[in-house]
Amino acid sequence: MSHKYWQDMAVYQIYPKSFYDSNGDGIGDLRGIIEKLDYIAELGVDMIWSSPFFLSPWADGGYDVADYRSIDPQFGTMEDFDELIAGIHSRGMKFMMDFVGNHTSDEHVWFMEALSDRQSPYHDYYIFRKGRNGGEPSNWASIFGGSAWEYVPSLDEYYLHLFAKKQPDLNWENPRVVKEVIDILEKKKKKGVDGYRLDAINYLYKDPSFPDVEPMEGSRYGFATEHYANKPRIHDHFKRLHDEVMEKHGLTTVAEVAYLDEETARGYADPSRGELDALYPFDLLNIDQEGYDKFAPVPFELPRLKKALAHWQSVMHDHGWLALFIGNHDQPRALSRFGDEKSYPSRSAKLLANAMYFLQGTPYIYQGDELGMTNPHYSSLDQFRDVEALNALSDGLRRGESSEHWLDLLNRRSRDCGTAPISWTDGENAGFSSGKPWMDVCSNYREINAEIEEKDPDSVLSFYKRLLRIRKGLHSVIYGETVFLELEDPDLLIYERRYKNEILISINNFSGKERIYRLPDDLCGADLLISNLGEPRFDPGSQMLSLRPWEAITFIKNKITDPNE
Repeated sequence: MSHKYWQDMAVYQIYPKSFYDSNGDGIGDLRGIIEKLDYIAELGVDMIWSSPFFLSPWADGGYDVADYRSIDPQFGTMEDFDELIAGIHSRGMKFMMDFVGNHTSDEHVWFMEALSDRQSPYHDYYIFRKGRNGGEPSNWASIFGGSAWEYVPSLDEYYLHLFAKKQPDLNWENPRVVKEVIDILEKKKKKGVDGYRLDAINYLYKDPSFPDVEPMEGSRYGFATEHYANKPRIHDHFKRLHDEVMEKHGLTTVAEVAYLDEETARGYADPSRGELDALYPFDLLNIDQEGYDKFAPVPFELPRLKKALAHWQSVMHDHGWLALFIGNHDQPRALSRFGDEKSYPSRSAKLLANAMYFLQGTPYIYQGDELGMTNPHYSSLDQFRDVEALNALSDGLRRGESSEHWLDLLNRRSRDCGTAPISWTDGENAGFSSGKPWMDVCSNYREINAEIEEKDPDSVLSFYKRLLRIRKGLHSVIYGETVFLELEDPDLLIYERRYKNEILISINNFSGKERIYRLPDDLCGADLLISNLGEPRFDPGSQMLSLRPWEAITFIKNKITDPNE
């Protein structure tokens, strides 16, 4: 692959409602982001990606857009947006906009026009179908539970919603829809947008016959992903967006995708195809649950994570680019999920960064992970806000499961765990807002917050700053092949990155016990690149490392110093 500027970037994801509140109304806003731009820039990232802040009734965290061209008043004004873009660019960073293309809000003017008259041109902007045999057009299940179809009595038709019922799916087989999307993307480019994160973008084409599928246990509905995810027609849509918008304006793209096989992934992101720049493979974080059901957790086993990472590193090497992430707005906190937040919180938070961000791809750091934030550990079910969590809770209670069971489950698995407000200080409301926050802050904000960590050279924040500075420009990190070692070991995550003579090795002990590891012979004399515990306990004669609990070390040998090599 020829080198692209975005291959050596790091991206910082903001969930604006929970980032920082500038006006005391309890809701994070654009001016709050503006006030924290120096903090983000000092972290060492190159691009900011923000989740949506457009007009929305907020049925799904802003991913139910009612108007792509208007800023939601709770976040600010278009003037604030312009100032934000200018502030990002003046600090040498770029801005990535989250674009939700699979669906809109049911309060979007297009959908309201579609409901008003079956003969309206906007009716064909969405997917309406007549019922079958006195029921829904098919037994497809919504990703958020229940039917994927909603009945409209005035039309005697159903509309499709793969997500919440307030998120009707757009009909991408209508050329007018595609034209509208292109117009929106081009206008945002004129406002200064440098790239797009494309939400749920591999669901754009649906099998028009809408066949019934095997129902899930205890339900008459079933997931029909084989009939709408990664259908061949999707390549036509990606190619058109690339040719008419992205390449034309020098915009970079990363696509949130799921249910991928090797051939499909390479088909999307291989540079020779001219479709997408990078993939954000959603299924990487499904290794501790049954299938795609986050509320059916299974014990975390490190070999499963290693094999998933090794698979995608191999599949995409020389065939495309990956986003590297351990958390986002759809997930609980990485430290609570994969680390040891009770006994080794700071150490294991650093380890997660060391284990992930020397792989091939672009680091995507979710707000607060750089502080080692944990799940908020709420004490009441009333503290949860997310539609996915509340739907799952309702279904569980209906099945007779206890409130105590669901409080524990939501505290471990819900999206609310990742969208609790950022802990900025140890003061009132964790420094997030001078008013009552829209969500309760984390219970441990007095111990884990940005103000404390900015003053501590050994903090998680300081480690992230060092790591992002160190990895930049390393030839083995950008170009090298990835080889995982000790794949079956239950505690150690170890991989090598090799490019020409440069060799990098990342060694991570995912356990609370000491482990011994012998460095490979050809790494004799390697230099320490970064460690979360200072100088490693290493015997040069035997090449033996004595790894302490949750210790993370990265070595490099024959570092290439010529940028042109």
